[in-house]
Amino acid sequence: MNQRLTRMEAIQSPVIPLIGEWVSQTPGTISLGQGVAFYPPPPTVIEALQRRLINQPLHQYHSVTGLPSLIEAITQKLAQDNQVDVSNNQAVVVTAGANMGFLNAVLAITQVKDEIILNTPYYFNHEMAIRIAGCEPVCVPTDDQYQPQLEALASAITPRTRAIVTISPNNPTGAIYPESTLRAVNQLCRTHGIYHIHDEAYDYFAYDSTPIFSPAAIADSDNHTISLYSFSKAYGLAGWRMGYMLIPSDLLLAIKKIQDTNLICPPLASQYAALACLAEGKSYSQQFLPEMGRCRLQLLKALASISEYCRLVTPQGAFYCFLQLRSHRPDLELVKALIEDFQVGVLPGSTFGMTHGCYLRIAYGALREETASLGISRLVTGIKALSVK
Repeated sequence: MNQRLTRMEAIQSPVIPLIGEWVSQTPGTISLGQGVAFYPPPPTVIEALQRRLINQPLHQYHSVTGLPSLIEAITQKLAQDNQVDVSNNQAVVVTAGANMGFLNAVLAITQVKDEIILNTPYYFNHEMAIRIAGCEPVCVPTDDQYQPQLEALASAITPRTRAIVTISPNNPTGAIYPESTLRAVNQLCRTHGIYHIHDEAYDYFAYDSTPIFSPAAIADSDNHTISLYSFSKAYGLAGWRMGYMLIPSDLLLAIKKIQDTNLICPPLASQYAALACLAEGKSYSQQFLPEMGRCRLQLLKALASISEYCRLVTPQGAFYCFLQLRSHRPDLELVKALIEDFQVGVLPGSTFGMTHGCYLRIAYGALREETASLGISRLVTGIKALSVK
């Protein structure tokens, strides 16, 4: 029992509930913390579920890997939007969010004490999932533009390495990895006989005409590439917990065992909601991106005006900025001060693995144009007050 407690104690506590509690204790705070889109799911989701409830009850178990109709629609989406043609050597598995897909993948390909390579800053739930599985995250710093460093990744591979993880568009930095970089990472994984796990939860969120590339589109990559996707961002479906993974077929039995143990089957109502979303298609989220893009530009302009207090790498995708502050205060202490004294919430960079220096993740996806100015103004005022030139 003590050994189990020790292992779990080594896993960081989820920071979003903590920040959420601080925000709730400070009424009027504008949150730039949790990564959510401002828009709701398509209205057709509710209509589809109402029809389904009348014609077919949703209270029975179903397939462990997902509804065949949803898997077919996902396969068509991957071909159309991601240029990924699902081969006979691959399988689509519907999951309760992309986070579940990542944990499924780690459990399927590792044994205790194996290693998974993460680019730093990493997505905190990835690091937590690796530790929960009894494995070791090996953190490799990105460069000063938050791009992967290929030589460093290659040097980090050991006999215990089972995968390299990439996220593009990136959480927390907003960086988009070029096709050449992702091809090189994928080839590195092929050469060393390890998996390339690629998270594409933000595959519809790019700005300035920056292209998004899916490693699963690489020819002959199907035996070592695991791709993760989500409905949470593009379709405002975060609370419905719906995602999917594209995996090599030889992992399917292991994934079935894991998913059947943890979930039995993906939530049936959420699957029909996802099916209605895919009927709407990419155009649903695209109608909201201009407003999100205007909030992004407003934020970037404001942060550029205080460059003596902070360093910003312009984000190209997702809806995040990752800011390095010139401050000697611990980042969590600074986050609390921003909430209590300036009524604006953000996340500390340490939860993303940045333990040296003071970093903040700013999420602008939830902003509307009518509230953006106030939230950004509070943030800028707080940064100036809490940082040093």
